[in-house]
Amino acid sequence: MHHQREPIDPRPEQPDSGESSGAAPSDSSARTSLLKTLPVIERRIQLAGVSTAVLEGGEGRPVVLLHGPYANAAHFMRVIPALSANHRVIVPDLPGHGASHVVRGELDVESTLRWLGELIEQTCTSRPALVGHLFGGAMAARFAIERGQEVARLVLINTLGLSEFRPSPQFADAMTEFADAPTERTHRSLWQYCAYDLPMLRQQMGPLWEPFEAYNLERARSASQRAAIPQLMSFAASAIPPADLARITVPTALIWGRHDLATPLTIAEAASARYGWPLHVIEKANDDPPVEQPEALAKALLLVLRDGDASANQRSNVVRNQSEGAR
Repeated sequence: MHHQREPIDPRPEQPDSGESSGAAPSDSSARTSLLKTLPVIERRIQLAGVSTAVLEGGEGRPVVLLHGPYANAAHFMRVIPALSANHRVIVPDLPGHGASHVVRGELDVESTLRWLGELIEQTCTSRPALVGHLFGGAMAARFAIERGQEVARLVLINTLGLSEFRPSPQFADAMTEFADAPTERTHRSLWQYCAYDLPMLRQQMGPLWEPFEAYNLERARSASQRAAIPQLMSFAASAIPPADLARITVPTALIWGRHDLATPLTIAEAASARYGWPLHVIEKANDDPPVEQPEALAKALLLVLRDGDASANQRSNVVRNQSEGAR
């Protein structure tokens, strides 16, 4: 099955205020090029004041994938096919990103977690595995702290929130320059730090690199994303108190690019040791394994999800045996 559009709600009638007159619409040719071969449908759902674009595909236990800043659902495009072979995959554009527009309200912790709760309620028939990358991970972790009973498993990929966000000075400069002036030059300068080997990544992506870069630039220039980034980073870049992280009771795993220049692997190792969360390290990756090492990431995710299913079955058998023993 290939990518199809199945809108259930209209997009906002008015474009984002401040949108440059030359910007392409949300369903731009670049976005279409990135999604057209994926085994998903695309629809729009109104969630907590956000007109949200969602990709859905596959059958089985639900898995929700949350991307990071300056990204969109297409950043998981090379992971979705492997996951959707055995799972129901739900991939939204986060508020203000991709084709998702904030219709009303501000993006704070409460409204963002409400958005995520409504997403799960409207797209999942059972408790999903919640997978978050970068500030999608910080959002997922905060959701698991407050509403862990609504998810079956938590997977954090190079997540923010385990410590204060303190990228290397050069990385920080590249992010600031791209935010101030999104151009091909500043985009590639930023990706020199996001990727372990940018020339190799561009070679691997082949014809997908051009629309990938074009859509990233289109959205980085949009008023919606420019407004959303600082609002989401205002809480995602802060360290979640250890006492709160200790409140996460759902099975949790970490997946980390070995060469992350923003949140070093040592942060993940410390969290793994402190909370007992298994850690899977992705080689030849910085902070963006979904884009740079999709096969290795998909393999790690499937392993984590399979182990989660086995643990759930084991717990179920223990409960059943205890119940039978009490008769």
